[in-house]
Amino acid sequence: MSESNQPTCWVDGEFVAASEARISIFDHGLLYGDGVFEGIRFYDRRVFRLREHLLRLQRSATAIMLELPYSFDEFAAAIEHLVQTFAEADGYLRVVATRGKGALGVDPRSCKRGSAFIVVDRLALISEERRRQGAKLICATTRRLPADGLDPRIKSLNYLNHVLARIEANNVGADEAVLLNAQGHVTEGTVDNIFVVRDGRLMTPPVSDGALEGVTRGVLLELAPTLGIPSVECTLNLYDLYTADECLLSGTGAELIPVAEIDGRRMRECPGPISEALQQAYTETVRNSSAS
Repeated sequence: MSESNQPTCWVDGEFVAASEARISIFDHGLLYGDGVFEGIRFYDRRVFRLREHLLRLQRSATAIMLELPYSFDEFAAAIEHLVQTFAEADGYLRVVATRGKGALGVDPRSCKRGSAFIVVDRLALISEERRRQGAKLICATTRRLPADGLDPRIKSLNYLNHVLARIEANNVGADEAVLLNAQGHVTEGTVDNIFVVRDGRLMTPPVSDGALEGVTRGVLLELAPTLGIPSVECTLNLYDLYTADECLLSGTGAELIPVAEIDGRRMRECPGPISEALQQAYTETVRNSSAS
């Protein structure tokens, strides 16, 4: 993308070209991962589930004692401007809030004010061909951080264990990695929630096992009963993944991705009838939604 065609970003209240966006090298978000973020999709220039995302941003910030430097209305206005001026009608937003600039050292008291920026761009986590064929997953040896170390409901800038898991997937030519917790229970993918289907029932790991409280995950759990699909949040093990009839990934960035195999074991169907029904309902939901 040439500089003249680069999208506009929002950095601490100002709209600037992506090539001109700057943050301080003393920002504690960069130095120590001290910050939170949200990924948000928009379709036909309408933001999907904006209120839910901003509420989760606020909860994440509250959990780490970070005062957001801008109000909901200010974030929403910046997001709306970026959506309406982006070159394409569909896209992805990354909203980031950090502790801000401070002295070296992890002590946050030197950070007098938080910082925030919003990036808008395209995002495709998997090719359309691979999406049609179904993703190939592995179970990573890298474990999900335990909730008593960092609660999975906090969308912080600390993603290193997810990065390491994704490197494992890359090294063996897989599309995504599944992280287990310390007890060996399934938690989530590196950037997405995971669902399996057995005997017509949709199942996904609970937050208490280490799964992110995903917005798209929540949408699927809302849609399932309207389609007559029984759903449950329950502890899942590798056996449940390996023997599932269907498996799919969900996330704001991922949207919905059917899974073809996990650790070399093929799913019975990909995409299966429940995955297809959820995909159709999800597509209708995002296309018919309006900004909240």
